[in-house]
Amino acid sequence: MALDVMALPWETAEKQLREANISYETEITRSTRNFFPVDEDRLYVVRQRQQADGKLLLTLAAKQLPVKEV
Repeated sequence: MALDVMALPWETAEKQLREANISYETEITRSTRNFFPVDEDRLYVVRQRQQADGKLLLTLAAKQLPVKEV
C-alpha cells in the first residue's frame, strides 16, 4: 500500500488518492447509539484496507462534536 490516508479528513484523503491515481471505494460507518453528537458533513478515514482487486476500501466516520458542558 503506497499511500496512507488513515485519520485524514475525507476531502484531504480523496484529493491525495485522485492525485496518485489510486482506485478506491468508500463505506460509511455509524455508531449504533447516538449518545455523542456527530457532524455528518465532516467525514474522516477510520480504516483502510486493500482488496484483492487492488482497490482500497476506505471506511469513513463522521466527526464527533465536542460535548458542551451544562
